[in-house]
Amino acid sequence: MNNPQTNEKHLWVSWDEYHRLIERLALKVHESGWKFDMVLCLARGGVRPGDVFSRIFDVPLAILSTSSYREDKGTTQGDLDIAKYMTMTKGPLSGKILLVDDLADSGVTLIKVMQHLKENFEGVTEVRSAVIWTKGSSAFRPDYQMEELPHNPWIHQPFEDYDGLRPHQLAAWIKKGDA
Repeated sequence: MNNPQTNEKHLWVSWDEYHRLIERLALKVHESGWKFDMVLCLARGGVRPGDVFSRIFDVPLAILSTSSYREDKGTTQGDLDIAKYMTMTKGPLSGKILLVDDLADSGVTLIKVMQHLKENFEGVTEVRSAVIWTKGSSAFRPDYQMEELPHNPWIHQPFEDYDGLRPHQLAAWIKKGDA
């Protein structure tokens, strides 16, 4: 499916572009020489990049759910909720942590999660952050990023197609994709 034209207000990202950006971000972290013990990704946008990082760097993956986009069909940022627990397979969160998300939009989520980690996980010795995109409006500056977006466009990520898809529409959706 062809995306509309990217401009200052909208950035359209295909699956191929999305995966290449994640891989290039992983390479940037690797080339920095920094070694980390675990990837902590923020659900939902950081789950796919976090999974790729966990596999490439062969370190455990932890997932922390946060939610802030609720109002006006997800276009207006509301209060931030940070889950009480995170999902992980290997012991408590400790050591050097790479915090991964898809983007630093306002930066509020990443700022609050960094503060949450500092205040609640004494075994964590260092946290660095990696995001694909950083908007010009972000109050947070990640340690690693792929693209700086000074015009603050709305990023149309490839998985957004699923946001409006409901189970009863799947048969027609699949048929359309097979055509």
